[in-house]
Amino acid sequence: MKLVFMGTPDFAVPALAALAAGGHEISAVVTQPDKPKGRGKAMQMPPVKEEALALGIPVLQPERIRDNGPFLEELKRIGPDAIVVAAFGQLLPTELLTLPRYGCINIHASLLPKYRGAAPIQWVIIDGEQETGITTMYMEEGLDTGDMLLRTVVPIDPDETGGSLHDKLAAAGGPLILETLKGLEEGSLTRVPQTGETCYAKMLTKSLGNVDWSMKAAAIERLIRGLSPWPGTYSHLGEKTVKFWKSEVYEGEVPTEMTSLPCGTVAAVTKDAIVIKAGDGFLAVKELQLSGKKRMDAGAFLRGHSLRIGDKMEG
Repeated sequence: MKLVFMGTPDFAVPALAALAAGGHEISAVVTQPDKPKGRGKAMQMPPVKEEALALGIPVLQPERIRDNGPFLEELKRIGPDAIVVAAFGQLLPTELLTLPRYGCINIHASLLPKYRGAAPIQWVIIDGEQETGITTMYMEEGLDTGDMLLRTVVPIDPDETGGSLHDKLAAAGGPLILETLKGLEEGSLTRVPQTGETCYAKMLTKSLGNVDWSMKAAAIERLIRGLSPWPGTYSHLGEKTVKFWKSEVYEGEVPTEMTSLPCGTVAAVTKDAIVIKAGDGFLAVKELQLSGKKRMDAGAFLRGHSLRIGDKMEG
């Protein structure tokens, strides 16, 4: 099948590689423009562009695709059978959606209709879901509202992080899009309208990681996992910012008088954990990082930093 692939971040790379290895003719890859990154502000290519160049595929990087006549004419010239989209980063206009004979097919990182939107991978962990997956779907002008084609389910492990789930779902996208395109060519797939319960996975911001210690301990633990590695969760200890990497709901005993401490207060210190008062109990922080320092386990942190019972983590 002659394809145009549209994608930008690491999540889209395995799907592009699978399509190339699967024998499809990828006439062009469309991705976001290079951007300056790091302290030196050196221009950096999107991961999808790096993969496309390694595969020898022409790359297009329009600043915007809506109301972009030359870009639309280029895609008309190519005449793809289908456009495959995975985390591209821009909404597609009607002229593109109706261009290919097999349509524009999106690889979405959730079990639709739940978790439409920008950050489904992280929100399923934060919300305590037991499973998620990949859905291939027809694109339309609504946000992730098009008819579904195929789905694959991925269980969420108890210690799953946003990073580990991202990698699992990215790997699952390749085989599913190959199966989807095969079904489209054979005419064996049925369009399934999205019905039933839905929710929106809003975009992640750094402020989302500012821990509200009045939340339940289990909810904070899920937040820490869901926002790892980016944007991360944090609090302030005096003038220092503390980033949290690993925690668990604390099941051990604490003195009775500690149960009435203000939320965010250090209630106990063990050899491998810092126990902090949460809204309904206590959270044991196992790995953390001071701003400008390396990530370390709680034991190493306590050996190098003075932390006392009664110290307070602030938002």
